[in-house]
Amino acid sequence: MSAAPAYSEDKGGSAGPGEPEYGHDPASGGIFSSDYKRHDDLKEMLDTNKDSLKLEAMKRIVAMIARGKNASDLFPAVVKNVACKNIEVKKLVYVYLVRYAEEQQDLALLSISTFQRGLKDPNQLIRASALRVLSSIRVPIIVPIMMLAIKEAASDMSPYVRKTAAHAIPKLYSLDSDQKDQLIEVIEKLLADKTTLVAGSVVMAFEEVCPERIDLIHKNYRKLCNLLIDVEEWGQVVIISMLTRYARTQFLSPTQNESLLEENAEKAFYGSEEDEAKGAGSEETAAAALPARKPYVMDPDHRLLLRNTKPLLQSRSAAVVMAVAQLYFHLAPKAEGMFEPYLKSFYIRSTDPTQIKILKLEVLTNLANETNIPTVLREFQTYIRSMDKDFVAATIQAIGRCATNIGRVRDTCLNGLVQLLSNRDELVVAESVVVIKKLLQMQPAQHGEIIKHLAKLTDNIQVPMARASILWLIGEYCEHVPRIAPDVLRKMAKSFTAEEDIVKLQVINLAAKLYLTNSKQTKLLTQYVLSLAKYDQNYDIRDRARFTRQLIVPSEQGGALSRHAKKLFLAPKPAPVLESSFKDRDHFQLGSLSHLLNAKATGYQELPDWPEEAPDPSVRNVEVPEWTKCSNREKRKEKEKPFYSDSEGESGPTESADSDPESESESDSKSSSESGSGESSSESDNEDQDEDEEKGRGSESEQSEEDDKRKTKKKVPEGKGEASSSDEGSDSSSSSSESEMTSESEEEQLEPASWRRKTPPSSKSAPATKEISLLDLEDFTPPSVQPVSPPAIVSTSLAADLEGLTLTDSTLVPSLLSPVSGIGRQELLHRVAGEGLAVDYTFSRQPFSGDPHMVSVHIHFSNSSDTPIKGLHVGTPKLPAGISIQEFPEIESLAPGESATAVMGINFCDSTQAANFQLCTQTRQFYVSIQPPVGELMAPVFMSENEFKKEQGKLMGMNEITEKLMLPDTCRNDHIVVQKVTATANLGRVPCGTSDEYRFAGRTLTGGSLVLLTLDARPAGAAQLTVNSEKMVIGTMLVKDVIQALTQ
Repeated sequence: MSAAPAYSEDKGGSAGPGEPEYGHDPASGGIFSSDYKRHDDLKEMLDTNKDSLKLEAMKRIVAMIARGKNASDLFPAVVKNVACKNIEVKKLVYVYLVRYAEEQQDLALLSISTFQRGLKDPNQLIRASALRVLSSIRVPIIVPIMMLAIKEAASDMSPYVRKTAAHAIPKLYSLDSDQKDQLIEVIEKLLADKTTLVAGSVVMAFEEVCPERIDLIHKNYRKLCNLLIDVEEWGQVVIISMLTRYARTQFLSPTQNESLLEENAEKAFYGSEEDEAKGAGSEETAAAALPARKPYVMDPDHRLLLRNTKPLLQSRSAAVVMAVAQLYFHLAPKAEGMFEPYLKSFYIRSTDPTQIKILKLEVLTNLANETNIPTVLREFQTYIRSMDKDFVAATIQAIGRCATNIGRVRDTCLNGLVQLLSNRDELVVAESVVVIKKLLQMQPAQHGEIIKHLAKLTDNIQVPMARASILWLIGEYCEHVPRIAPDVLRKMAKSFTAEEDIVKLQVINLAAKLYLTNSKQTKLLTQYVLSLAKYDQNYDIRDRARFTRQLIVPSEQGGALSRHAKKLFLAPKPAPVLESSFKDRDHFQLGSLSHLLNAKATGYQELPDWPEEAPDPSVRNVEVPEWTKCSNREKRKEKEKPFYSDSEGESGPTESADSDPESESESDSKSSSESGSGESSSESDNEDQDEDEEKGRGSESEQSEEDDKRKTKKKVPEGKGEASSSDEGSDSSSSSSESEMTSESEEEQLEPASWRRKTPPSSKSAPATKEISLLDLEDFTPPSVQPVSPPAIVSTSLAADLEGLTLTDSTLVPSLLSPVSGIGRQELLHRVAGEGLAVDYTFSRQPFSGDPHMVSVHIHFSNSSDTPIKGLHVGTPKLPAGISIQEFPEIESLAPGESATAVMGINFCDSTQAANFQLCTQTRQFYVSIQPPVGELMAPVFMSENEFKKEQGKLMGMNEITEKLMLPDTCRNDHIVVQKVTATANLGRVPCGTSDEYRFAGRTLTGGSLVLLTLDARPAGAAQLTVNSEKMVIGTMLVKDVIQALTQ
């Protein structure tokens, strides 16, 4: 294996431009020459006194290693240069030694004194590299030297060297496990390090050496939670995994105690209000059933972990996102229905790999319920036409599971599967037969026709599993098809010898059952089948034939079992339960190899069980001596003081950004660990004093501004009065849960003007007696929304007038030209899903008075229920970055049969992304979504022909999109063309001297970018559509929509 690379190396093919090429002569190749001549040129360069030649040689050697070539024979020549004075050469020498020190241990030992001197080098990279090489020499004799080096490096001033010391700990432990006690001391010291560079590495060392020593984590738990966001991605994965195990041993299970949550905190976590209508009866029952147990309040440290890991869901690393997901899965409270509003997120794309498709299919099946099953089944119908046969088979199984779980759609699913039996694809038919068989077992008496239909398929279906399923069904329910069953047996007897083994076994079963129920017609057939099976090549079939013959055909001796043959063969069988293939994986940690394989892999660590009683939380308190609070702390306090108003009641020193969430959570829960939090935060400030001084005053003011912003958000706006306190249970829960769902990036952005409301300094803060809600991850209640200035409810007659407006060809004053939307009303909420509340919307194309950049949307409400609907308003939105909403004022009451229209503004930020928000009543909240057509993102612009041509000349090249189209005869009329274009896009007509040319102009609402549309409708041949716009995406989408409108 080594001859081939040696030959290719020495041929000189890898030499770069300007480099001397060696070994072009075949005689100098690795096949004909001795190995010691392979790198003579590099050895000579390394032996010279010139640093430039040494550096060039080391660069080439490292490049060889990077390409995967073997450079181990250069070890003696390289290791001599470890004492080189040139820092660049020394770095590359250590890179080489780290790679080959383990292979060339004897030679490396000769230079061990040089490595020890490297540990004292003033350059941190050299010190770290020397320690890395030293720990790579796997010789027990140098264990004491390695231990001493690690201890010294653990106290090094450079965090990079301390990180390298943490990496060396597992290496030393694997070489000599007797050093465990000393290594634990080093780990304990490094765990106290407050540098993000070290945190991940030392936690990895902790996991390798002493994962059972949970006590080492207690004092560092809060620090690790707060540093987590700044640790490198590899370290984040390791720390999250360790903290998952830690939390399972130190906190109570939120899932087992969810019935005891104060203020229905589970609802506050996820924002699910489905259980709200059940009233307090279930809570009282739970309280009565467990009178001795105290109400469950989540430990503030537990909540701190969940809150600080949440931003990492936005990480660019898939491993980090997976780690956070498994942490939430194992540590966060469960809530029913939390994924149902996001059903469409799991729709399958054609570009998804098969494995992802099947996982999404599993999620859709699990989310299917009485409400959304029509949508899910329609989606499944589309998937069945896929070209991916494995995915189609999984879809058919999913349809069967839906039919099993939801009784009212069972007949619909059965009929759909029966229709699939006529599919051309044999695999689809086979899978359908298998699923139909399982569904028919649930109510066979009602489906005799389906069994007859399946019996006819035995001539066409060749897949063994499907044929076997049909035969089993006919045999099991032969009394429903007494005429057809014997004929099927006759056909199967003719082809018995050519069938697969699984089919032969079912033919024997069918023969036995028919012999017991209809022996007159099938006696001879049964004997014939049993005789064929008696001499079959497969011993299972031979054994089954002998067993069956003795059981059903009474012999002279009269076996005891033959009298019970009917009970054995025709016993009632329970209907099968269609279960998920992922059902039994819960006992493995999510995301682990064992979870993927569904089998315990080597090295898998079981996740600890939750404790019955919560351990003492005070072990995580950190006491800080008074002398550590230096004068610099007081100076920083004075600098930050002007940013805070007196009404906020700052009583103690200002906390750092890292420890701020921790202290807030502890004060909210009135925990006894309040002092520990404050002291640990002051300690962290003291430790990071040097870093703060380097950053300068700018970072301090920025941090205090962030703190000020947080505290301002926490205030409750004036004007709410008693309503805010009375509705605190539901409003705070929904708002906190929705803010929980939004991305961290959205929180950091400044809120749009429509959502921002400044609170005067005299506004009252939230009541201090409010109980903490479970995982109220954002420690503030979003401010109330400023009401929209235009009137909320438009009269029915005015709405009709608005709909009657049309765009004419005549030249009109711009202010009079307000075309209505060409797409008409769109359904926002169906009356069935809305429990009697039906909601439609239209794009009115009127300027929105609250903000000219917003699209004006008319929301039409209709109450078809028997009871009035009260408190209609918009809940906390879940919006992509840049999109904002100006919602309509609350509609106090909507009587039965009454309709109302409200106006809201949406700034789509010149994109067709959907604006997702909640329509809320006093009792329910509904997740709705408005997605605009691209034509509604613009407003008409009126210009002359010359102005149009001038602007069009500026938007050529990449800003111009041209498509040809064939206009139908019905679309040759001027009025029809203008009507169709303006109905598709909110554009204004531009005068044009040519009769067959149409021009339209508009500007995007948010960015104000010009959109120019030209249609050259030639009398003969294809018409040409041209769109000029800076925003190429909008231009492309507009061309597509206009062509579709004109060619319909």
